Formats: sequence, C-alpha cells, structure tokens
Amino acid sequence: MKTIHILFLALTGICLLTLPACSKKEPGFLYEDKMLAVTVKGYNGSDETLEVRLDTMPVIQTPPGKFDETRGCILPAGQKALTLSIKEIATGKIILNKELKKEDSPATIEFFYFNGQVSKMPEVPPLEEGKIKISYMFRPTVTQYAEPVDIVLGKYYFTPKVFEEITRIKNVKPNEFSAPVSISTFATSGQVYNGQPTAVLFLVYVYKAGTNEFYTTGTEYTWHPTSTTAPKPAASVKSAKVYIFEEVPVDNTMSFQKQLEL
Repeated sequence: MKTIHILFLALTGICLLTLPACSKKEPGFLYEDKMLAVTVKGYNGSDETLEVRLDTMPVIQTPPGKFDETRGCILPAGQKALTLSIKEIATGKIILNKELKKEDSPATIEFFYFNGQVSKMPEVPPLEEGKIKISYMFRPTVTQYAEPVDIVLGKYYFTPKVFEEITRIKNVKPNEFSAPVSISTFATSGQVYNGQPTAVLFLVYVYKAGTNEFYTTGTEYTWHPTSTTAPKPAASVKSAKVYIFEEVPVDNTMSFQKQLEL
C-alpha cells in the first residue's frame, strides 16, 4: 500500500509539471494569481491562417473569417510581461507585436486584417426593423483615384430611366471605412413613377465629392446606369452590412466587385 501511495504522488507531480502554460480561461484555474488572461478577437480578411504566440508558445490559430478566442497564460516565476506576436503561418510575416504585463490582465486585442494591413475592426451597425444600414470601404485599385468621394444610395426607375437619390455618405476617403448610413427598406415591384407603373432597382453610385458626377468623369472609363453600382443588400429586407469593394472595369465600362461583406 505504501508503494502505491508513493507511485501516485510521483505521477501527480509529473502531471503538474507538464500542465500547459496557456489554456482556455476557466473559473478557479490553477495559479490564477500568476495568470495573464488574453482575448484575441476580430476578422481575418486574408487568405492566410494567422498564429498568435505568447513569447515562444503558439496559443491560437485563426483561419480566414471571424475569430474570438480567450486564453489564460501562466507567467513564469520572476517574469512580469509576455510578448504577444501574430504572424501569417505560411509566410512568417509578423503583423503585430505587443508587450502585455500582468497588470494588463484581462487584456483584449481586437483587430481587422485585410490586404496585408492591420486596422481597427469596423463596427457592423445593429439591425433595426424596416431599416437598411451600410458602411463602405472603397478601393480604387485600377484608377488609383485619391480624392474623397460621395457614395450615393438611390432608386433607379426603369420608366422613365431616372435615378432618384435617397441619401449619400459624404467625403469618403479611399481605403478607409465610411460612417454608417441608414435608409428605410422599400419594395422594388408594383411601383409607380409620374403615374406610370415601373420596376425599381436599388443602386449605389460613387460620385466626386460634393457633386452628382461619377468619379471617373474625364477619364477613359465610362459608367453604366444600372450595372455600375457598389454592392448592396436587398432593398425590401432589413439588414446591417459592412462592404469592401474595388474596381473591376469591363473594357472601358467601370464595374465594381465585392471583396468582403461583414
């Protein structure tokens, strides 16, 4: 019996020594007074899987898409801080380095990774009955247009081929997220314009800031009244969206492509 008791104590000691330094945070976690709790959350909009390390230990992997992970990591004796680093696994590219001290616990690292850059996570507006809420990032990857634009939401009446502005997001800088805008949902069939029945399209135009001119006016690119539109949700259903879109001209006609939808 004495031999069994000694063996049990020895095995228990081995288990304690081999406990991982980082684990999912649980109430009453062992050595909680020496623990640094870290939450990493946001959106990986790249094609790469990201790896989060604390010092040399990998603790989280984030494939493309949303992520929200929490780990509790034990600080080694005498150590007051850990270095959090985030890199692309395939390329080894470091995208973020940050020192975290014990007094920072619980720490939250939130970021948006897209097009090789780390930025603040965009906020998706809350859903509201009868409303469409949208925020945009416009990326002029072909024209390299560098001036602010107005992103204009409106209705296009097939009869008599008229675009009617509902609202606009003013002075949107390229490659930056706009403020959100809100409009009421609307039906696209069974509509009437000047007494004539007509179908309606929900369209989003990109104008030179402060004008009603398409931003490519004066360049080699033309625009089409119904196909040159930024991405948008259905007109008749409540929604809350964040879009990133870029230029993809067809011949000389400007068109846009959705890169990301949140």
